Amino acid sequence: MAKAKNTAFFCKECGFESSKWLGQCPGCRQWNTFVEEPIVKQSISGTAKSIIHRDAIPSRLSEIDIEEEERTTTGYAELDRVLGGGIVKGSLVLVGGDPGIGKSTLLLQVCRNISDTKNVLYISGEESLRQIKLRADRIGHFPDKLKLLCETNLDVIDDVIRKSMPDVVIIDSIQTMFCENVASAPGSISQVRESTTMLMQLAKGLDISIFIVGHVTKEGVVAGPRILEHMVDTVLYFEGDKNAAYRILRAVKNRFGSTNEIGVFEMTEGGLSEVSNPSEYMLDGRPDGAPGSVVACLMEGTRPMLVEIQALVCQSNFGMPRRTSAGADINRFNLLMAVLEKRIGLRLSGCDAYLNIAGGLRISEPALDLGIIYAVLSSYKNIPVDHNTILFGEVGLAGEVRAVSHAAVRVNEAVKLGFTTCILPEVCLKNIKTDGKIRLVGIKTVNQLMDEIGG
Repeated sequence: MAKAKNTAFFCKECGFESSKWLGQCPGCRQWNTFVEEPIVKQSISGTAKSIIHRDAIPSRLSEIDIEEEERTTTGYAELDRVLGGGIVKGSLVLVGGDPGIGKSTLLLQVCRNISDTKNVLYISGEESLRQIKLRADRIGHFPDKLKLLCETNLDVIDDVIRKSMPDVVIIDSIQTMFCENVASAPGSISQVRESTTMLMQLAKGLDISIFIVGHVTKEGVVAGPRILEHMVDTVLYFEGDKNAAYRILRAVKNRFGSTNEIGVFEMTEGGLSEVSNPSEYMLDGRPDGAPGSVVACLMEGTRPMLVEIQALVCQSNFGMPRRTSAGADINRFNLLMAVLEKRIGLRLSGCDAYLNIAGGLRISEPALDLGIIYAVLSSYKNIPVDHNTILFGEVGLAGEVRAVSHAAVRVNEAVKLGFTTCILPEVCLKNIKTDGKIRLVGIKTVNQLMDEIGG
């Protein structure tokens, strides 16, 4: 008689389960993502019972009482905006980011801010108590309500949480946690999935807000099965170069607020401090009178941000010119270069072209097309752009300048920072009222940019 198989193959990207190894995952269509791991077989007990104690009685939609979620402010307006107004009671939040980017520091500072009124439990599987104490001393004074625990066994953590009943729990990190009834090593797909399931049951069953720190892969996504992001209520990504001062906290999933909101922080000696005016911060140090440097406006969620776009166009010494883009999609950059050659007649086929979004930002919004084209024109003709000019607009393949969303909000942000001229799609002019505080120049095609730049 054949022996029962105790292992199965799981996709590292989406968690798809198969009885045999497959080259391509049927779920997410990725290649070479299957790994063999033990099959977890367990009865519904322990924490699983904590959320199944209610009677299974269906409810009518009209009988459901809608109340505003109970939220706790984090002490940081930037983080509250990303979370949708604060920490929701009983929520499960995943915070991902590169090593050394500041995830643990940010959460430790949040613990300091809320532990005056809330009972907070910080659980670390990566640092000792002394290491956390040293980092806390650099940040500042901490109230006595904050409690620390160094543990990786989730069965022990479950008992501690049930006995102490904290209001907020920090798990740093999910890849170091393990369940005793799962035979695989910590950080494996089975362990991450089971650990997150147990924490989700604790959060929902006991109305405890839990923050989970997650490591990211080289592709920039949270390590572990894709189902991890589906299980949690909110997914936050901490972005930025760890060698630079700024950090961006971005919400890519939020059941209690809008997505694609961002919060901007600056890394200092005393930890992370929030940047209340990101536009002014990003434009700090902008050169005056330098060809190829323009300011454009993008939208991050509901927030407008002004960024500097830099372009450098020069004659190539090689048979095949170089095209390099830092912070913007290289394919989009090549497309806009082709539009300039076809619609305006610039001879760019023999030129090297370099594009940079100052500050290390990574952008994908089409509203910056007009800024990229204007920067390339300025560098190619070696004519500087007026220091007080800002522009935004999407550019099509026919050279037309198309409308973008939130045009009035973008213009108001430009007025707030003292810009005197705004170049934008002509179709957006009818919805904007500025009371003469800024000169609006509406254009239909990229050919009209030649008149503005003096070409």
